[in-house]
Amino acid sequence: MKFNQIIATFAVSFLATAAMAAGSHGGGHDDTAVGKPGVASKVTRTVNVDMRDDMKFHTDIFDVKQGETIRFVAKNSGKVKHEMVLGTAKDLKDHYEVMKKNPEMEHADANMVTVAPGKTGEIIWQFTKAGKIDFACLQPGHYDAGMKGAVNVAKR
Repeated sequence: MKFNQIIATFAVSFLATAAMAAGSHGGGHDDTAVGKPGVASKVTRTVNVDMRDDMKFHTDIFDVKQGETIRFVAKNSGKVKHEMVLGTAKDLKDHYEVMKKNPEMEHADANMVTVAPGKTGEIIWQFTKAGKIDFACLQPGHYDAGMKGAVNVAKR
């Protein structure tokens, strides 16, 4: 790969990740379209998410209340790497396109966790806005195979 191609690929990856992390700013400084990173001491409940190689989240719809802070414990019961990424449908689709070009990209943002086979990871997230928040596995092929879900956030 030529140097210019490497720089262009890095720039696209960086911009997509930055855009997803930034979301659309609303009321608070760290507030995004899907909420904001939660504080562990304010977790109201834990939700277990099982990711399997049939390209499904086993439990793919969750109901929460606006303002609630949830600890998602993502368990990878499969033999391949999976991840859970919270975002808007558009952000997830855009990020997935970047992941297809950069399959080894690792995530370190608060709204996402990459989990090796047989391991668990967690996301602590506060849902600040009512509505539907999507989540998906953005590993190449997984999103297209239907590895998606939704969090329904009820207005308080």
